[in-house]
Amino acid sequence: MLMPLSRQLAYLFLLAIPIACTSWTITHEELFREPRDWCKGKSENCRPILIRKFFYLFTCEYCFSHYIAAFFLLITQFQMLYTGWRGYLIAWFALVWVANIYMSLFNRIRLDIKHENVAIATDQIIKEKVDSQP
Repeated sequence: MLMPLSRQLAYLFLLAIPIACTSWTITHEELFREPRDWCKGKSENCRPILIRKFFYLFTCEYCFSHYIAAFFLLITQFQMLYTGWRGYLIAWFALVWVANIYMSLFNRIRLDIKHENVAIATDQIIKEKVDSQP
């Protein structure tokens, strides 16, 4: 039995949060920098294309989010609109889409914060120079 659409949407937006968090952390944060750098090197230098593509998925949040979403579908059995394989397929792509929106918003917020910090530091340097002049 499929749950009501409002509940499916709630699950969609909630399940996308840990998918986005996991995908972003593994593909961007310092905690996983060494393995990610190793995978990046393998994705650029291995001869067989399948091996290059396999290692690339650990460096791209969009690519990696597909695998994390599939894992969450496996453990939650979440389906959307239909029961069976069609429901899983729709849920899979919907989860990836929402998770990537979350990651894009998070990235935008981080860029805005960095921009503000640079602007504040620049203003402080200018103020210190103006204050130090006789």
